[in-house]
Order: sequence, then C-alpha cells, then structure tokens
Amino acid sequence: MSTDTLTPIDFPFSWRGDQLPGEVEELRTRTPVRRVRTIAGDEAWLVSSYDLCKQVLEDPRFSLKDTSAPGVPRQYALTIPPEVVNNMGNITGAGLRKAVLKALNPKSPGLAEWMRSYAAELVDGLLREGAPADLRGGFADPYSAGMHCRILGIPQQDAPGLMRSLDIAFMNSACPVAGARLNWDRDIAYMAERLDDPATTGLMAELAALRADPEYGHLTDEMLATVGVTMFGAGVISTSGFLTMALVSLIQHPDLQAELTADPGKIPAAVDELLRINLSIGDGLPRLATQDVLLGEVEVKAGDLVLVLVEGANFDPEAFPDPHTVDLARENATAHLSFGGGRHYCPATALGRKHAEIALETLLERLPGLRLAVPIEQLVWRTGFMKRIPERLPVMW
Repeated sequence: MSTDTLTPIDFPFSWRGDQLPGEVEELRTRTPVRRVRTIAGDEAWLVSSYDLCKQVLEDPRFSLKDTSAPGVPRQYALTIPPEVVNNMGNITGAGLRKAVLKALNPKSPGLAEWMRSYAAELVDGLLREGAPADLRGGFADPYSAGMHCRILGIPQQDAPGLMRSLDIAFMNSACPVAGARLNWDRDIAYMAERLDDPATTGLMAELAALRADPEYGHLTDEMLATVGVTMFGAGVISTSGFLTMALVSLIQHPDLQAELTADPGKIPAAVDELLRINLSIGDGLPRLATQDVLLGEVEVKAGDLVLVLVEGANFDPEAFPDPHTVDLARENATAHLSFGGGRHYCPATALGRKHAEIALETLLERLPGLRLAVPIEQLVWRTGFMKRIPERLPVMW
C-alpha cells in the first residue's frame, strides 16, 4: 500500500454543488480507497470507484447501525439520538415496515394528483410575485414538505415549524450542536400529539391505530412519533435537496432543458440521469467495518470507518461511459448509487422519482424559459451540511 493511500487528506472536498470536486477523478484513478480525515477529526477510508462503492454498500460486514456506537470514528457529531441512525432497521424491528412502505408508494390513491395540484399552486404563487424568484424557498422546499405532510396525514400549515428543525438536524459539525436536542424533543412532542388527534390521517393515523393491537403492545408513543419525525426530516431534506440540485443541473444543460420542454415524455428518463449527476450528497455514505475486509488493495480493519463517495461512483467511466454527458438512452441509467444500495437502499426511490418528475413537468410547462437570474458563481452554497444545496436559487423566466 502506497504512502499516498495512508496519508490522510481532509474530507469533504467542496460544498459547491455546481461542479464535481477536482479531487474525485484523481482519487478514483490513483487511490480508490484513500485515508481521509473527517470533520470530526477522525480517520476513515474514502471509497471512490463504482465497483468498490457497490461492494461496501452490499457487504453486510459494513454496518450503518454501528456508525452510531460509542467510541467509534465519526464523520461528525450526531445531531439525532444514536438509536435513530439505523431508522429503517428500527422500523423493521418494530414491525412497522409494511405501514411505512405503503405510505411511501407513489401509487397511493390521489397522491400523484395532489402533487400535480400543489406544484401548480406553488408555480401560481411564483407567477403572481414575478421574477426573480427563489426556486428553492418558493418551490422545492414547500413542495417536498407539503408532500410529506400529506403522506403523514398532518396539517399542511405545520410544515414550516417542522422545516425549521432541519437546518440543524442535518448539520455536519465537529462538536455536538446544542439546538439539535431542543428541536428533536419539540418535534417528537408534536408527532406524539398527532397520534391522539382525531383529525390526523395518513401514516400517523395508521400508526396510532396499531396501539390497539396486542401484537404491537411493545411500541411506545415515542417510538411511533420517531417514525414521523425521521420520515419528515430525511424525506424532505432528500427530495428537496435532489430537486433543487436537479434544477441547477437542468439550468446548466440548456439543450436538455429545451429537449424536455419540447417532449415531456422524456422527463422520467431524464430524472435518473439527473439523479446520477446530481451532487446533493455532501459527504460519503458511512459504514463501519465489523470484520477485517479486503477492499481493492487495502485491508480495512474491524472498527474502521468507511465512506462511500457516491459522486465518485456515479461519475466512474468504467460504469458510466462518458459520465459527464447526460444521456437519456443510457442503458444502465438506474444503476447509479444516489439512493444508496444493499440493505439500506432507500425505500422511497419510486416516490422520489415521481416527486421530481411531476415537479419538472410542471415547471417546464409553466416556466419554459427558466434560467438563473444571477451568475452561477454568485450562488451561495451551504457549508457543514449533509446535503449540498444553494441557500437560494434565484431564477427568472
């Protein structure tokens, strides 16, 4: 193993989401398993080639759950209780997976129609106010938050209160963040109240009904409320982050934008390519080695932290020829790792795709001349955050 592989470099490389960090291509070519130093100051292995990233995500010896264990190397300080890190595992263990997957089905009665209606309503608001408009604050964020309120069955007007927690909940900080616990406790209390609210519908109503079933007698209100809080937080930050970055990418590819405007039937194919090239994941997907594992030419020891660099995999020319080109006919378009992989493959992939498809259809139909209202260099990128997002996305049409 070379000295280059072992000498740690600081990671993440860049918070900008409009360009692939220069280090990615060099690492993948020269040292696809490379020692890095995380925000928390700990050392980890950064994996940057497609095949090795896929290996880590699919090999059960690399654990997500154990990344929250005490004393292990960390990417950053936890902003949620450790037991929530492996949330889908907790949901499965509690017997709630079926209810959650049912709620996340984009074919749920009326959900797609609601998304179209709400997307149109938000665009009406943009048109009333006129350009320039902030497409993140005025469309992507409320559209994602609204969809999750509908899925959970909670009042739409409560979305801003839940949204304000996310700026802290998804921070990447070297030290614990004081406000994170305050937000968590407040949001858990809110979701617990929804369990007893007769006006609650959707998933929260289904979870509340389980309390009458002896089979689910082990579930506490806090456990049920945790499902609501984590689904809202992780769901909104992921769907809104991707949609915002898909719009950044689309604006950077005016020929593609024109093609999709002329033929909206190509939007589903475009969504997977936009997922592949999007840089919204601000750092690597973490896994902890539970055994010694040979990863490429590197022996990863039990207890080592491994970070999967999604953008390294998604731009790997060995997996995706001519990776910087958006190719709507790409045969393996769905093979990207933007939804993760293995046991922790995102359960909301179909919902995330449909959410983005409807948003793009609506925006391209209603705002066909959509473009940035400022030079792209003027976008302000959020730092120390789990998603790469611009603070604002000023556009005109």
